[in-house]
Amino acid sequence: MKFKKLLIVAVLSAIAFTSCKDQKKEEQAEKEKMEMQRMEAEKEAEMKMNEAKMEMESNSIAAKAMATPELSTLVSALQNAELAQMMKEEEGPFTVFAPNNDAFSKVDKATLDNLMLPENKEKLQNVLKYHVVSGKITSSDLAAEIKANNGTFKFSTVEGTELTATMSGDKIVLKDGNGKTANIVQADVDASNGVVHVIDAVVMKKS
Repeated sequence: MKFKKLLIVAVLSAIAFTSCKDQKKEEQAEKEKMEMQRMEAEKEAEMKMNEAKMEMESNSIAAKAMATPELSTLVSALQNAELAQMMKEEEGPFTVFAPNNDAFSKVDKATLDNLMLPENKEKLQNVLKYHVVSGKITSSDLAAEIKANNGTFKFSTVEGTELTATMSGDKIVLKDGNGKTANIVQADVDASNGVVHVIDAVVMKKS
């Protein structure tokens, strides 16, 4: 009788042990499944993020400039100033008043060549940043602000000093710190990280 009881206890213990072992296996399998799902979700999220980044960069201000032959001098200047990546990768938004090749041809060649030298990178950066504004400002925004401010709208550039916008007929004109002007000849080139307005002169802060 005692042996029978011991046998029953042993059998029950074995069943309980097996059941416990099976439960641990199930818990482990569930943990592994959840971990795999988490890793797959992270991988998918990373892929989507990379795709979004590539999409943004392919339609960025820098990409738009590189795809526009009339802005090739500006692209070279951005690369020399190490600002091309900023215009490519940063979300902004930015508003860029982009001088075309004709605009750069009006700048004294010796002055321009000097600015392009590696040792003058900071000066070139300041010149280019004077053409950039934080935030997205369309031509209609500019026109509305000019009208609302009695024909003159002043705004700060990324460089830190101001540009002034006025109207000449239906054209928007920028005036720099030295009183020289540039016309917007192509407005509202939309980009993923802002907007580009092509201008016909290089603007300079007050010297």
